[in-house]
Amino acid sequence: MTELSEQSAAIVQQSVADTATRLSKANKNALDFLMGAQKAMLEEIVFAGNEMLERAQTETHLLSEFISKMAGSHSVKDLKTMCGECGQHQIDFIRRDSERLFKHGERMIETTSKLLSNRPEG
Repeated sequence: MTELSEQSAAIVQQSVADTATRLSKANKNALDFLMGAQKAMLEEIVFAGNEMLERAQTETHLLSEFISKMAGSHSVKDLKTMCGECGQHQIDFIRRDSERLFKHGERMIETTSKLLSNRPEG
């Protein structure tokens, strides 16, 4: 009878140890996920700030270029040519900006995928 109670006590102790191990792993995984999500959010905030600053600088440069060309034009033909060139600069800027944002979107999808794939199954 004492053997049976010792065996059941050993089983209970093993069960408690297994549960503690699983709980510890779950807590570690949750912490890793939260830290990864926080890092991704902070990187996004920094990226958004840099993008806004760069866009403002580019727009200011384009505006000053437009004003200087407008001041330098002496005829309607010059104004028409200048507006065409400035329009082309704007289109090129929008294209580059869109490509940069698309690449950023791809990086974010990859980062999110890595963050979610690090989670254990089950």
